[in-house]
Amino acid sequence: MNPLDATKSGFLVCIAVCMFIYTFIYLKDTLSEEPNEQKFNANIAECGFYPDELCSALFMGKTAAFKIGNFCQNTHQPKPLSCIQTSCNCSMVSKTLHFITRPLSDEEGNFSLAYIITIHKELEMFVKLLRAIYMPQNIYCIHVDDKSPKDYKAAVQNIVNCFENIFISSKRESVVYAGFSRLQADINCMRDLVHSKIQWNYVINLCGQDYPIKTNKDIIQYIKSKWNGKNMTPGVVQPLHMKHRTEVSYREYVRSGMSYVYPTKNIKAKPPHNLTIYFGSAYYILTKEFVEFILTDARAKDLLEWSRDTYSPDEHYWVTLNRLNDAPGATPNADWEGNIRAIKWKDQEGTIHKGCKGHYIRDICVYGLGDLQWIIESPHLFANKFEPATYPLVTDCLERRYRLKVLHQAEVPIEDHWRFQEENYFNMKLNV
Repeated sequence: MNPLDATKSGFLVCIAVCMFIYTFIYLKDTLSEEPNEQKFNANIAECGFYPDELCSALFMGKTAAFKIGNFCQNTHQPKPLSCIQTSCNCSMVSKTLHFITRPLSDEEGNFSLAYIITIHKELEMFVKLLRAIYMPQNIYCIHVDDKSPKDYKAAVQNIVNCFENIFISSKRESVVYAGFSRLQADINCMRDLVHSKIQWNYVINLCGQDYPIKTNKDIIQYIKSKWNGKNMTPGVVQPLHMKHRTEVSYREYVRSGMSYVYPTKNIKAKPPHNLTIYFGSAYYILTKEFVEFILTDARAKDLLEWSRDTYSPDEHYWVTLNRLNDAPGATPNADWEGNIRAIKWKDQEGTIHKGCKGHYIRDICVYGLGDLQWIIESPHLFANKFEPATYPLVTDCLERRYRLKVLHQAEVPIEDHWRFQEENYFNMKLNV
């Protein structure tokens, strides 16, 4: 045989042997994989650069992103937040949970906000909300429902202990939906806040299923430009179809895991001081002077006492007092002005919004992936309602976009632990 031919034959045999070995190994590995394992790998590839790639498409309202997003948020089960169920030292809490630890501008450092946050469940959602709105120059009063489990209360306390400007309200209520206890919870926090060493300018109340749309700087600039020295209590004179709330006496029922408000047959007396009752939002932005007025003025005290047996008194108390001509920061002629809270109400479907892409609870939309574009395009400061256990990607997308926006506005050097993610092509397209 020609030496050259022999070399060629040897080379071909070598290639054939190598291909056989490679094929054997490949088939062995492929066949040994469980079907679920193969499916999981395919799912990961379909979800792309998760979650930023999907978030970018969802914020732009791309139809295909909703279906893929629902699929992927079930595939990528979010990891539990560190340091909220386990004990960490305070330095770890601050860094692991990405709390911002310095004022991000002189304007923000010189304008402190107070927050009242009422919570009873969804610990992770509370932490996501708290770290979003947290700034070291602000102050935070947390009202934890007295009915909440002991381990929940302990977990909240562990986080609160790490911050000098966050505290648990000194008096707790067993809060009943639409009951006086909900109003009393805010009053309890206000009594604590007026004695704070931090000289705050305005107070904002939130619940545990809220999330901010606008940054701390945006909120301050909105208050200064539109409401400087004035209170925001959206509402109107009590409509006829709402008068039943204050015409008969209501009572709270709290027993064996159930709580609700029910009407009695007792007719209520007229409002004290011949006050005109208004109907409005339970959510507000109030000056410190107005809060002091609420806690000391005879009309405010008497209205509070009169409201004890009314239905959902927080929807008439704040707005009624803010329509008094002589109240500090009053807006006697205001209507529904004040972009405080973006909510999709069921009865506004087809007029104010095009429907809830998640699901309704008590006629309020729990946001789904298809609601993200509507949320970020809203002029409101905050949005409600969120359930990360049901729609985890909704809050993941929002908080990643929100933190990017906060850091883009910062006028100080950014610390590494403030970031949720590294800069990448997709998060540059989050419409910040």
